[in-house]
Amino acid sequence: MEELEIELQDGQTLAVMFKDSSWQALEGQARHVKPLFLHDPLREIETYRTILAPQQFTVPIFHGADVNEDLGRYWLFLEYVPAWRLTHHEWQLWKQAASWVAEMHARTAQLVDLPELARRAHLLIYDSDFYQLWPVRALEYSKGNGIDPAGLRTAFEHIAKHYGNVVERLSALPQTFIHGEFVGSNVLVRGTTGRHVVCPIDWEMAGLGPSLLDLASLTIGRWTPEQREALASAYCSSLSSGGPQNIQCGDLLQDLNFCELHLALQWLGWSATWIQPPNLAQNWAHEAVWRAEKIGLL
Repeated sequence: MEELEIELQDGQTLAVMFKDSSWQALEGQARHVKPLFLHDPLREIETYRTILAPQQFTVPIFHGADVNEDLGRYWLFLEYVPAWRLTHHEWQLWKQAASWVAEMHARTAQLVDLPELARRAHLLIYDSDFYQLWPVRALEYSKGNGIDPAGLRTAFEHIAKHYGNVVERLSALPQTFIHGEFVGSNVLVRGTTGRHVVCPIDWEMAGLGPSLLDLASLTIGRWTPEQREALASAYCSSLSSGGPQNIQCGDLLQDLNFCELHLALQWLGWSATWIQPPNLAQNWAHEAVWRAEKIGLL
């Protein structure tokens, strides 16, 4: 990625973020860490073009793209947003991010042509085949990811063996357009006069899947039970009547346990060559086991 300053014919200038989405553009470790089967250089480009820009979400302005598949060129030009990431902001803005993603889910769930938009945008499909990948990969990569073979490995073997229960629950959740990696580092917060505006970036894992996966990306990890419930409450409060159907706020916290278990396994199974810091790896491993216990899988 490069920050550009472009001068227009009328003398005005644009601050632009140029992003090369091709596989070749990934540098060093990034190319070895990112699973190749998840990479589609058109996904983020077409997600901006076909969904985000037409719906006028508060994301970076889509200035255009230059795609030449024969040359392997997948260039994306976005507004450069001078803002801090959500991870650097106070707790209140995390609740605002939960409300933002709920409103996005509500609006996109009403798009009658969403399946066609998903095809055109090359969205990931979060289905049973996708879910089944991650407990196997997490178990396979457990040694490299820092899981203690003498401690947690038995639990991971049990989770993988009985993961069909989780797949069934995830598949039954309301499905809509999701960001896929709605973590704090992928959410910018613009500071405008008198208010803050949530501005998500990095839509490389955008897909059709359970809307609660995006909320789970915010709730998993360091929060107290009270903070986790507050994020879930902010999400529920922002769902309109036209939002994803069948979301029952009373059941939401238990549904989140299933989503958080999936995310923990996905992050643990991301790569065989990426060795996370021991404290981080152990956190996700224990997070997965704890969620499995909460849902009765262990």
